[in-house]
Formats: sequence, C-alpha cells, structure tokens
Amino acid sequence: MNSDEPFFTVEEIRGLMDVATNIRNMSVIAHVDHGKSTLTDSLVQRAGIISAAKAGEARFTDTRQDEQDRGITIKSTAISLYATLPDEDVKDIKQITKGNNFLVNLIDSPGHVDFSSEVTAALRVTDGALVVVDCVSGVCVQTETVLRQAIGERIKPVVIINKVDRALLELQVTKEDLYQTFARTVESVNVIIATYFDASLGDVQVYPYQGTVAFGSGLHGWAFTVRQFAGRYAKKFGVDKMKMMERLWGDNFFNPKTKKWTKTESYEGKNLERAFNQFILDPIFRIFAAIMNFKKEETTTLLEKLEIVLKGDEKDLEGKALLKVVMRKFLPAADALLEMIVMHLPSPVTAQKYRAETLYEGPVDDECGVGIRDCDPKGPLMLYVSKMVPTSDKGRFYAFGRVFSGTARSGLKVRIQGPNYVPGKKDDLFIKAIQRTILMMGRFIEPIEDVPAGNILGLVGVDQFLLKSGTLTTSETAHNMKVMKFSVSPVVQVAVEVKNANDLPKLVEGLKRLSKSDPCVLTFISESGEHIVAGAGELHLEICLKDLEEDHAGIPLKISPPVVSYRETVGAKSSMTALSKSPNKHNRLYVTAEPLDEEVSTAIESGKISPRDDFKARARILADEFGWDVTDARKIWCFGPDGNGANLLIDQTKAVQYLNEIKDSVVSGFQWATREGPVAEEPMRSIRFNILDVTLHADAIHRGGGQIIPTARRVLYASTLLADPGLLEPVYLVEIQVPEQAMGGIYGVLTRRRGHVFEEAQRPGTPLFNIKAYLPVNESFGFTADLRSNTGGQAFPQSVFDHWQILPGGSVLDATTKPGQIVNGLRQRKGLKDAVPDYTNYYDKL
Repeated sequence: MNSDEPFFTVEEIRGLMDVATNIRNMSVIAHVDHGKSTLTDSLVQRAGIISAAKAGEARFTDTRQDEQDRGITIKSTAISLYATLPDEDVKDIKQITKGNNFLVNLIDSPGHVDFSSEVTAALRVTDGALVVVDCVSGVCVQTETVLRQAIGERIKPVVIINKVDRALLELQVTKEDLYQTFARTVESVNVIIATYFDASLGDVQVYPYQGTVAFGSGLHGWAFTVRQFAGRYAKKFGVDKMKMMERLWGDNFFNPKTKKWTKTESYEGKNLERAFNQFILDPIFRIFAAIMNFKKEETTTLLEKLEIVLKGDEKDLEGKALLKVVMRKFLPAADALLEMIVMHLPSPVTAQKYRAETLYEGPVDDECGVGIRDCDPKGPLMLYVSKMVPTSDKGRFYAFGRVFSGTARSGLKVRIQGPNYVPGKKDDLFIKAIQRTILMMGRFIEPIEDVPAGNILGLVGVDQFLLKSGTLTTSETAHNMKVMKFSVSPVVQVAVEVKNANDLPKLVEGLKRLSKSDPCVLTFISESGEHIVAGAGELHLEICLKDLEEDHAGIPLKISPPVVSYRETVGAKSSMTALSKSPNKHNRLYVTAEPLDEEVSTAIESGKISPRDDFKARARILADEFGWDVTDARKIWCFGPDGNGANLLIDQTKAVQYLNEIKDSVVSGFQWATREGPVAEEPMRSIRFNILDVTLHADAIHRGGGQIIPTARRVLYASTLLADPGLLEPVYLVEIQVPEQAMGGIYGVLTRRRGHVFEEAQRPGTPLFNIKAYLPVNESFGFTADLRSNTGGQAFPQSVFDHWQILPGGSVLDATTKPGQIVNGLRQRKGLKDAVPDYTNYYDKL
C-alpha cells in the first residue's frame, strides 16, 4: 500500500454516515499562531493521508499558496477522518454509540481576527470545538472571541494546551512551574466559558481530570490527556481508572513510603511531589533531559522501561530529531486528540436536540423543527449552506454545508431559500435540482451518492442561486435556518477601478464572485459610481483584493487607499423643536433628536433588544435595565437603518387624528434618513427621535406618501443638526505581546496614532507583557509595520473592532476642525456640495 494512500475508502465513510451516533463534527479554533493547522496535521497523518515524517510541517489543511507562504490560515478547510477506538474507551462514552468506528469531520479554521467570519461559518456546521491555547502566550483576545462565538452557537469545547515543547526547551521551566502554567490556562479558559454560560448547553467548563483538556506539541506531534496516564497507572496500582484520573490533577500527593494518597504536600518535614508532576511530567522531563543532554545510556534504559522500540535509521538520530521520534512513539498526538474528540464531543444526534431552537427560525415543533431536533435521515431535507468554496473551474463554487435533517442526494429537487426568504412568499426562492453531492477532503473532493442527516458535505450546481449562505429544503412549509451573526463588521473600504476600460464587465463579474467566496466581505457601488470593497481589516482586504485581481476578475486593478466608514450621531438634545411642513403646506411634523445611551445601542447591535421582540417584553427590559419611561418604551415605532439598526423612532404625540395612516410613510422617511445622515450621508447611529406633535390635513389625498416621506426625512435631518451633530469613528481593541525591553517603542507609536493603552500586565512566569490599547481604525493603516520597526520586530499586535467613539476636535460643521475636514473629504468623495445644506429653515422659536 502506498504511504500516501488513506487508510480508508469513500465506501467505508459512506457506511459510517448512516450511523449518526458515531459522527463527530468539530472545528479547530484558536488565536492566530497558536498551532491549529499544525495540530490538525497529526490527525490527518493518523488517517494515513500524509506521512508521519511530514506531520507538523506539511500544514495539509492550508490549501492555498498564500497560506503556505505566509504561514497563516485564511480559509477554513474541511476534511473527513475515520477513527477506531478500543472497546474500553468506547464503554466510557456518555452518549449512545454503535460499534468502535467513528467518522470525524474536522474543519481547520483561521485564527486571524480579520477572518473570524470564516470561524463563524465553520462553527455553524459543527457541534464541538477543539480550542487550541498556546501554553507560553496563554489565553489571548481572539481565544476569547472564538470561544464566545462557539458558546453562542451552542458548541461544546474541549481544549488542548499546545507548544509545551517551547516551555521545556526554551523557557526551561520546573515541573511545578509547568503545572501552575497549565492550571492558570485552564482557569482562564473556564472563566470565559462561565461568562457566556447558556443554560440549555449546561456547564461546559473543561477539566483535565475529566479528560477534556489535553497537553502537547503539534510541531513535534505528541500530546497526552490525564486519562491516558490514568489508564497506564490504574493497572499498575490496581485501582479504578476514574479514581486515578481525579488523583492525577490538583492538590493530590502520593507518599511512596506509606503508599498512601494525601491532600497535603508535607510529610515528616519533607515535601512530597504533586501527583501530576510525579506520574505524568516526570517521565516526559526525563526523556527531554536524557536526549537533549546526549546521555546515551540513560536514553536506552528509559526507552526500554517505556517499551519504545526504535527501527532502522531511527537508531542513529540524536538531539531534537530523536526527541521528536521518541515522543511521537511514547505519546502520539492523534491518540490523545481522537480520544478527547470522540469521547467528549457530542454526536449530531446528541447536539441537535439542544441546538435545534438556536438553528431554526420556525416553530420547533413543525415537521422541519422536529426533523432537525431528531437528526432524522427520513425527515424533510433541511440543509444549511454556510459558505461557498471556489472550485478549480473559474467562477464556479461548491456550496459547503451540513444536512440537519433528511438526506441530500444527487438529482434531488429542492427549494433553495436565501437569507431574505419569508415562508409563503416567492422572494429569494429557487426550486432546482442538486446536480451532485460531494465529500470535501482538504484539497481534494470525492463524489458520493447521498448524504444523510448529521453530515457535512459539498454541493455542485446550487452556487448560481445563493449568494453566501442559505437553506435547502424539500418541505413547502419550511422556515429558514437562522442567519449567522459575525463578530466582526466590514469597517474598512477601498474603491477599485480597472486600468483598462474594456475590462469593466470582468470587474463586475469578479466582484460578484468575490462576495460569494467570503462570508464577511461587502461589495457595492457607491453614489458616485465607484466600486467599493469593504472588509474587516487591512489584512482581510489585502487578501480579498489579491483574490479579486488574480482569480475572480483576473485583470489588473487600480486600488484607492483604504477609507473608514463612519457613523453620524448627536451629542445633546435638540436645542429647539424642529418643524417641517409638507410640500403642499398642509401637514406639519414636530420632532426632537437626542443621544441614545451607548448601552442601549450595544444591546440593539448584539441582538439583546430587537425589533422582533414582543413590545411589552422589550419595554420591560428598557425600563428595568436602562431606566426608560415605560410609555416611551412601548411606543417605539421602528429601528433603523434597515429596520434593525441602533436608532429609534418614538411616538410621543398625544391624541393626534389620522396618526396611524401616516405611520408607514414616516417610517420610510426614517429608514431613508438613518441610512444616509445630513452631514456626510453616512449611516446614523445612537440617535433617538421623538415625534412630539403632528398636524395633518383632514383629507386623506393630501397626506399621502409623496407629501409625508420627504417631510419626515427633512424634519429628522433638521432635528439632528439642532442636536450638536458629530461623527462616530470605529475603534480597534489592539492586544500587543511584547518583551519588557521593547515596551517603550509601543507607547510612542500609539500616541502618534491617537491610540491609548488602558491595561498592561506581565504574563506570569515569562518576560512577556500583554498590552491592551484602543486605536482608531482610521489611524491603523500601516500600524503593524510601524510597530515592528519601532520595537525591533518584537511586538505582535492583534486588532479587532471594538466600539464606536465620537471623533474629537471640534464641530463637524466647521471646516477648520479635524472632524470638519473629514466631513469635507467624505462629501467630496461622494460628489456632494461642499457645505452641509441647512435643513432648519422651518422651526418655531420656543
């Protein structure tokens, strides 16, 4: 058998797909550079797809050339593996299983914050997550972001603490230090998990003594769980494995003289060694010491004791090369990881019971809801497409997703429902046949006849009907699967032009393909006719534009320097009531504007307060938590822009005749006004508009939409301009890791860019400092390069969009101030008149 041939066939995988209890769908998530792809290699190697010698260096799941060159993952990649567990492990699994063979569908996702939309897409189609944490740098900002996303999607985490080889070789820690580092890391992860606790998911904190935490080194290809060692020692001591597991972590000490276990470390004046250090770390430390200090005899006796046999050329190795081979044979990473994944992550059957209500928009008890809950292969088809994967065929995509209910097969006629589909209507709906179903295997695909519920798959031939994601179903009454919430928003934009005018159609086509291929990128045409691409950050945009130029459009492009999108807001209550008359002078609207609390805006943006809530329940929350007046809170007419933004329109009128007849028109005017504000036609945010009074013409014909909509827009603009208008700029939270001696350089760079540090902390046991700072997105271009050159390349920044803040420096209406200049720049770019028009020409002096 060829060494690169997998140890399993597509037929075997297809056989396992029917046994939903033995499937594990999981994603690998972590902070950037903590070793996800490298760890994934050891699993891929176990399945026989790459050779053991390459594992750790191949990064098999980094399928793109730029991923290999940069050493980062950009797109998440799926791969299916076949695992067999021994009987004694299978009987310890707490959920129903059949037989010893398991199918693990693994998605390796990017850690870089600019690509966290890829992580969201991966999480949606999986039930469990392997969280990778670097034992030297610990839990970082992105670790928290991905964990929060995972728990929000009701996904159960298990943890591996990676790069233990660095702690041993570079930092030369003692056993107790290493134990404390492990304990601290596990505790930080559990704090995050506890913060985002979800009752229906239950307590999903991780504990080494339960086998939900592994320790290891992806690069060297070894890892272990407490359970594995407990198994070895349980036989030797003749005790129960579960008891042994609990003793091998925490404050448990074994006294070799009395052969008894104690909870205290001192005995007859001598200090005992912690069980974890004595039984688990000691053999590992000994192997490292013997091999790295080139002690031949000691190494030979150790290998005999541990029953590790070296073959052929392996006997001549020494130093690090020998260490890798020995550790790999002693504690193969794939064993520890597969045991953890199969034993502790839920199968689709288990997971869909508690995930159904967060996945499905419709009632949980209709036929589709029940099919999803029971993971029923005979139910109606419910398939969620979470992203599009480009194929080798230019401009075509595989739809990548998961079957939650029913069975998908080639040639099956399905309803393809986009995110805007409403049951019973015909919008955003296509009825087409699936051309082919395929199995995604890293950089290869395998055709497969049909795929039952609980499995991940690729589809050919539905890409023309879906933009980024959507629901496929055979049921006429099916609602959509919920749209994914992304933790990043596209705040950085560039305009792209073609160098050669004849290439314009190619650019338009290329932009369509680009927006298909990335869950988070936005492409649109601005008012001034430019083609805009918006991304989550500098790196995200760079990758998108490279793809656009080389793959999707395949033509040379001119790219404008990046610009930031702003939001318009107000700083105070309107100085007087704004009044606007309709064009026929028969209708009047009286409105004031005032700032909305930041807490309320954030609650709206995070979905805690939403336009779809019951109005009484929503009013209760606003009154109890945010101190609103209950009457006001019940009379919220709408949210905007797009019916769900952080601006509110509130009816404070008393006894106005015909008010309900103009409600729709006023709401349309409000949506229009909040989508493009008066100052620079940027969207509004955090403004509360109060309608104080309305006078209307008695005859319905004189108060139609044509009269009311422009009037409403105008009066909202006027009230905004009377309420100290301002611009909000997006701000990144930057986390920087840096050695002590290079800290000075950071402050200089941040101050120059209007940033400020709000927290610095030394990582215990390392010379590294963690610095957290706020940095305006506008000032962030070239920040990484600037930082590296000022700290001799020792600082590693990681930035994620955090909040909006008022642009300081004076009035936006005064062209001599900084905000005024930014407004002028925005107006020029959009081809507007220089001055902000005065909307306040109709008002009554109060």
